[in-house]
Amino acid sequence: MNTMNTTNTTNTTNTGNTTSDHDTDRRPHLYREMLRIRRFEERCVELYSATKIRGFLHLCIGEEAVAVGVMATLGPDDRVASTYREHGHALARGVSAGSVMAEMYGKVEGCSRGRGGSMHLFDTSVGFYGGNAIVAGGLPLTIGMGLADRLTGRPLVNVALFGEGAAAEGEFHESMNLAALWGLPVLFACENNRYAMGTALAKTHARTDLAARAEGYGMPAETVDGMDVEAVEAATRRAVEAIRAGEGPRFIEFLTYRFRAHSMYDPDRYREPAEVEEWKQRDPIPRLAERLIADGLVDQESLAALETEIEREIDDAIAFAEAGTIEPVEDLTRFVLTEATT
Repeated sequence: MNTMNTTNTTNTTNTGNTTSDHDTDRRPHLYREMLRIRRFEERCVELYSATKIRGFLHLCIGEEAVAVGVMATLGPDDRVASTYREHGHALARGVSAGSVMAEMYGKVEGCSRGRGGSMHLFDTSVGFYGGNAIVAGGLPLTIGMGLADRLTGRPLVNVALFGEGAAAEGEFHESMNLAALWGLPVLFACENNRYAMGTALAKTHARTDLAARAEGYGMPAETVDGMDVEAVEAATRRAVEAIRAGEGPRFIEFLTYRFRAHSMYDPDRYREPAEVEEWKQRDPIPRLAERLIADGLVDQESLAALETEIEREIDDAIAFAEAGTIEPVEDLTRFVLTEATT
C-alpha cells in the first residue's frame, strides 16, 4: 500500500505530472488539504441544517485549489487578509479545525472568541487577519501591513485574497495604486468565481479580464487556472519570490468556480444547472487524485485511509465546539476598548 506523506515542503515551482522526491512530499499534501477543506465544509452544511451553526455561511466548495495552492507558498511570518468565504483560507493557513468550528458555534474557544462566526475568522498566531464581511475590506489591511514591512525592512509578503466583485470597489483601485506607487510587498490574489453574489461578472464589468486592471498601475499580472492546485501553487510561488526579492507587488487572477450557492440563504436561481455541472467536471480534488494515482504516489487504499483520518479530525473539531463555552453576558462590552495592563 502507498502511504500519503503529508510533509509540507515548498521550495519548487515544478508543475505537471512529475515524480521527483520533492513531489512525493508536496503533491499528496496539497491533495490532503483540499480534501480536508471540502469535508469540513460539507459537515458545516449538515450542522447548519441542524441549526448548530447559525447566521450566514459562505462555502468555498469547488475553490479549494486556490486556498491550498496560495498558502503552500507562504512563510510562517507572512500575512493573509481574506473575504467572508474564508473557511478554506483559514484551514490551509494553519488555523485549527477545532478553533474554526468553535467559532462557527459561537463559542469562546473559537479563533475570534465566538464573536465573529463564519465570516470573521481571525488568528494572528498564523498570520491570518480575517475574514472580512465587507467586500474588498481586506485589501487596505494588506496595504497597511505592507507599508509597515517596507518601512521596517522586514522581508515579508502580505496576501490580499478577494473575489472578482471587489474589483468594482474603490478600495480595490486605491489599494492597487498605493501598492504600485510605494512598491509594497503585496500579492493581490483574485478568486474570480464569475459571480458577485448572484450577478455575473459580464453584467457589471465592461472588461472581464481582471488581470488587465493591473496594467493601469504598471503591476505584473497573470491569469491562472484556479481549478488546478499545482498551477495555483506554481504561479503564486513565482509572485511571492518576486515580492520577497523587493520587486514590488504582483496580481494573480485565479479562474475558479463555487459549486454551491453564494450562501446557505441563496436559492441559486441565477445559474443554469448545466453550467454548474460543467465546472464540476474540473473539480480540483479528483483532478489531482487522478494524477497522483497515475504517478504511483497513492492508491485507493491510501485515499480511503485519508478519508478516515480527516473524518476523525472533523469529528474531534465538532466535539470540541459542542463542549465549548458560551461567553457570559457580563463580557458583552469587553474588548470594545483596549484593556488596561498592570
